[in-house]
Amino acid sequence: MTKTNMDLSELLAKHDQGDFLRGIAEAVLQLIMETDVEGIIGAGRHERSGERTTWRNGYRERALDTRLGTLNLRVPKLRQGSYFPGFLDARKTSEQALVAVIQEAWIGGVSTRRVDELVQAMGLNGISKSTVSKLCKDIDERVGEFLNRPLTGDWPYVWLDATYLKVRQGGRIVPVAAIIAVAANTEGRREIIGLGIGPSEAETFWTEFLRSLRARGLGGVRLVISDAHTGLKAAIARVFEATWQRCRVHWIRNALAHVSRGQHTVVAAAIRQAFDQPDRAHAGETWRKVAEQLRPRWPKLADLMDASEHDVLAYMSFPRQHRTKLHSTNPIERLNKEVKRRADVVGIFPNEASIMRLIGAVLFEQNDEWQTSSRYMMVEAFAQIDKEEIDPILSITTKAA
Repeated sequence: MTKTNMDLSELLAKHDQGDFLRGIAEAVLQLIMETDVEGIIGAGRHERSGERTTWRNGYRERALDTRLGTLNLRVPKLRQGSYFPGFLDARKTSEQALVAVIQEAWIGGVSTRRVDELVQAMGLNGISKSTVSKLCKDIDERVGEFLNRPLTGDWPYVWLDATYLKVRQGGRIVPVAAIIAVAANTEGRREIIGLGIGPSEAETFWTEFLRSLRARGLGGVRLVISDAHTGLKAAIARVFEATWQRCRVHWIRNALAHVSRGQHTVVAAAIRQAFDQPDRAHAGETWRKVAEQLRPRWPKLADLMDASEHDVLAYMSFPRQHRTKLHSTNPIERLNKEVKRRADVVGIFPNEASIMRLIGAVLFEQNDEWQTSSRYMMVEAFAQIDKEEIDPILSITTKAA
């Protein structure tokens, strides 16, 4: 088990007098974490125990700002499950970013009454521009480093989704799209790999964003999952040699718009028969059969099924073990909800930089949490991707620009 007594002379040898108290604090907090983890695991380091539930999996660095200065801690990681000590604030960066954005809006005189109330509640009366500038600079540096980090290895699956926010531009309030990119690598890990701000319908915006991901090292992309945003499909074809999967959930909603509300359940059940098939060939056969059955009563729905078969069923050509996470953008819906929750507090952002600051901080922390959790996808199944026969009609094979 973990050693519970500390050798004072050892600590003195490692730290000079000025750093002594900080060294003591680091050692005590490290001991607390090690003891917590042993309780979760059910065994000490290198100890054999029938009560063991998991194993250690290294550490991740985490800084803790205190009156003694910044403490450099090593938070233990687990192979299964996660551990995060209660004395560390998992939301610290995003909370600072939220305060910074609210302060920036308030100082600029563009805040709403709700923002004014938040400022009062936070005790921020009389905050100076220089203080806000310093806080923003610190957050921007950390977020920028995260969003521009190099991407190594292969990333077979990429999810793209857009969240719409309001920002002030030239005295007007305009909507902008905050596009979030999430990818899974061949180690089965899921990461947030990018954030872009721009007009939602512009192909040039989507193309520039995807090219920036590729420039940072995003490679080995085989499937891109997104909603049917105008210009996005063309941008994917321009930048990647990959298959496009149209979000199945969003497609179903669009399809049912052609059907009376009372028939939604019956029609949806009929269409889902295709999704229950074992492979792409049987799924396509069932899809076309259902379309013919629905055509006499709902010809527009049948025409939509004819036009979108390959886009909606693209994921069926990939390993069965991965399909539940590939057919829609649902895997990042929880992330989008957290983004919207933070953005709704602000309401109207003073500028695009403030969007990158707040949303980037939220993504930074969520990505950190994902890295402490278990693998997102089965690693062994990735070897099947190259063995699977991908329908050539499904692939967007335009040569990468």
